[in-house]
Amino acid sequence: MTDVPTPAEIRLLGPGEFRAANTLFRGSLHHPPATDEAWALRGVSYEEGRVYGAYRDDTLVGTALSYSGELCVPGGALVPMAMVTAVGVRADHTRRGVLTQLMRAQLSGLADPVATLRASESAIYGRFGYGVATRVRTVVVNRRRAVPRASAPDGGSVRLLRLDEAHDLLPALYDRVSIRRPGWTSRPMGWWNATRTWAAERDVHSMVAVHSGPDGDDGFAAYAVERKDDQTVLAVHDFFYDRAEVWAALWRFLLTVDLVDRVRCDFRPLDEPVEELMVDRGQVETTQVGDETWLRLVDVPAALAARQFGELAPGAGSVVVEVRDPFLPANSGRYLLGDGPARQVAEPPALTMDVDVLAQLYLGAIAPSVLADAGRIGVVKADALPVADRLFAVSGAPWCGTFF
Repeated sequence: MTDVPTPAEIRLLGPGEFRAANTLFRGSLHHPPATDEAWALRGVSYEEGRVYGAYRDDTLVGTALSYSGELCVPGGALVPMAMVTAVGVRADHTRRGVLTQLMRAQLSGLADPVATLRASESAIYGRFGYGVATRVRTVVVNRRRAVPRASAPDGGSVRLLRLDEAHDLLPALYDRVSIRRPGWTSRPMGWWNATRTWAAERDVHSMVAVHSGPDGDDGFAAYAVERKDDQTVLAVHDFFYDRAEVWAALWRFLLTVDLVDRVRCDFRPLDEPVEELMVDRGQVETTQVGDETWLRLVDVPAALAARQFGELAPGAGSVVVEVRDPFLPANSGRYLLGDGPARQVAEPPALTMDVDVLAQLYLGAIAPSVLADAGRIGVVKADALPVADRLFAVSGAPWCGTFF
């Protein structure tokens, strides 16, 4: 007979327990505890009422926390969001239900209608109702041979700052210039402090190129140079701007940095036209496409009501969708989409789906018909699929660009 593990005790942690939670999380990733200097910066990101611990025999064996933030949804509304991070279970207590208990407690305790995270392993979070809502690509450009087109927009000037010099500048600049497409998230101060500890702990020399135009600073690209084997790579890890001229000007600058073989941009939108910027598009390579935002609709009625449907096709019609949510059963029900604000109804559904599938559709990254072809959506009425495709469609690929 297999022993059934004793459930862990899950509770909110107080400020005096936050560092122990951080140490446990770092240990789950095989990292040593944070130094006193790093914790002085990282610790302020832990928000009271958002840090959970799992205990067995009075020993901390798991933890999960979230930042408070906002998510931009189709139609432009900013929805309160839990930015879930630092989820870890001690290696000698994995596969015993601790993570499931932590996720249930965290999601049940949130007042935010949505939660997002970045998954270290893609097989973990679907069972808790999370779905992939944005995807990103890694773009690598041959710096020695790539040349921007003469017709590409240009203008303004670029100045170079160390990351520590730019720390006080970047939060307000990000809020002001980042284009709020579906998937955009706010960045709490704790997130910015974490970027400082990341650079310090890895001994990374990060620089920030800040673009200025007629109205002041209007874009930035943060990067560090990596040397591997016989290649020197300028790795861009944060790149935001408010218009095409700024984007092109920053790319022009990045391609002029000497003693660099490649420029690599991580976490970029799928539809960012870097290839079209260059004379020879063959000097631009997409080396990876991967999952970015894992989204959980914590309060399905509130999340659906906040999102605009039919943004690209007014009068597209309506569809009744049945949602199943075994992890948070109060969300299960039938919802009318496309005839005024989304709302629960009693009439028969045209489409059926699990809540993680609805999360995949929510920001417009994928069409319902595609997921129906894959067997992820049950089709009760075939003529409902084209309607649903139009209702969920957005202009441009949804994207966040913020890793946490």
